[in-house]
Amino acid sequence: MRSNAHRLQERVSLYTLLLVMICFLANTAKAQSPNEQTRPRIVVTADPELDDNNSLIRFLLNSCDLDVEGLIYASSGYHWKGDGKGTKWYVPGREYARFGLDTCPCESWRWAKDERFIHNAVEAYEKVYPNLVVHNPNYPSPELLKSKIRYGNIEFDGDFSKNSPGSDLIRSLILDDKPGKLFITAWGGQSTIARALKSIQDEYENTTQWEAIKKKISHKVVLLPSGDQDDTYAKYIKPNWPDIEYRQFSGGPNYGFAAQLHAKPADSVYFTSSWTKENVSNRGPLGALYRVWGDGKQMVKGDHMDFFGFSGYTSDQLRKMGYVVWMPIQQKGAWIGEGDDFTYMNMLGNGLRAYEAGSYGGWGGRVVGDRQANPFSLSTTDTSQKAMAAALSSATEQLNKSAKAFPDFFPAAQLDFAARLKWSLTPKYSDANHLPIAAIEGPLNVLASPGETIRLNGKVSDPDGNKVSIKWWQFQVGTYPGNVALSNANTVHVKVLIPKDAVSGQTIHVILEVTDDGSPALTAYQRVVVTVK
Repeated sequence: MRSNAHRLQERVSLYTLLLVMICFLANTAKAQSPNEQTRPRIVVTADPELDDNNSLIRFLLNSCDLDVEGLIYASSGYHWKGDGKGTKWYVPGREYARFGLDTCPCESWRWAKDERFIHNAVEAYEKVYPNLVVHNPNYPSPELLKSKIRYGNIEFDGDFSKNSPGSDLIRSLILDDKPGKLFITAWGGQSTIARALKSIQDEYENTTQWEAIKKKISHKVVLLPSGDQDDTYAKYIKPNWPDIEYRQFSGGPNYGFAAQLHAKPADSVYFTSSWTKENVSNRGPLGALYRVWGDGKQMVKGDHMDFFGFSGYTSDQLRKMGYVVWMPIQQKGAWIGEGDDFTYMNMLGNGLRAYEAGSYGGWGGRVVGDRQANPFSLSTTDTSQKAMAAALSSATEQLNKSAKAFPDFFPAAQLDFAARLKWSLTPKYSDANHLPIAAIEGPLNVLASPGETIRLNGKVSDPDGNKVSIKWWQFQVGTYPGNVALSNANTVHVKVLIPKDAVSGQTIHVILEVTDDGSPALTAYQRVVVTVK
């Protein structure tokens, strides 16, 4: 007969097994929760252009949605440091040639001595971090962010002939075994990214591991470029790594230089001096770093391309002072630009799930076809005011054309930015507004037959107790080309009539949009993708 001790031991073992199973099932359910937000792994590579500085400030305020793996200084055709040994460098067609600046071959180009704009932004973030975590506990610690800062291939424009601390970090991230995609932005040139890939190719190309490694990298790495600013994508990355995904977004909000010149009426207020001063530049350490028109600053002292900090001068006066003035002077304190926002705005956890595929679209636009041009470059070689204005107008018109049928996310993005800057100065949760919660009861990917009516059930709440408005709408980025009828689109429960002409395999994207009545009003989303059976 078994003793009581044996029976007790068996029961303990059974209870332990049951507890393990319960924990496993709970964790599995949590991992499979359809509304749980993913935090994409992301690396920022940036050159010291003023709009990179501004984009970095917004990026840090959104870092609670992201797994920040690198903050890396990069060079470009617009900024490079030099080797400090007197070596002169020249690349035909760069801005010093296009704008008639007889300055290169030169030892460096538009790079400040001891450049540390990334360090400055993270140090400003550190000052407000205790407030930010009150409003979202997922903000990364300043210590973690500091540990991710590296200098990349910054000596010469487009040079990736040797390793750098930045390329070594990217290489290690590319080769690690963490699950999921690795998103790498290129706010400047791509030479640091190219060097990381080249070092891997040099080590493994002639080994038996090469095909497996190349396949792994091509599946894992997603490049998020702001154009090809040093030609290294065209000359090295694309020919040698043709299967790496390259998401050049377009069609979304214009966050770049001169965006205010052709802004939609509903968007114009967010570029003004009064709005920018109240909601951005006057808001604490991060706001103080944000570049605005007439702020008296230059990224590099004496930089003849950076005329934005001057106030009280006409364009002609600035030209006589030696500055290249390529867009009309704006009111002091107004928006200048955040031209690299679109590279990472689709990575955010706002419910649009835009990081899942380039075609999905979100606050950063979407990928349509094979777009590899820099959407913010001016190709003219004529530096007269008339020619520059015409080139700028043409570039902006192209952006507006591509954005014609795209939702106007810019107001929501700006109000979100303003709210986060307010968080940075607000130590009490109840003294600020926070995002409403938009969720779906059930899966986010569903199947439906042509002619079928399906019901989607939303779950909506607001952490501050604010009233919310509800809107369901079709985001026309799916492969079904027509319009879809939505019933009760302003209630929690919507009915979606799948058109009878829908073909098996086509997709329809339906968005639940929720906006609160707080100050500033904030918007959250949840996307459901319907696939036709």
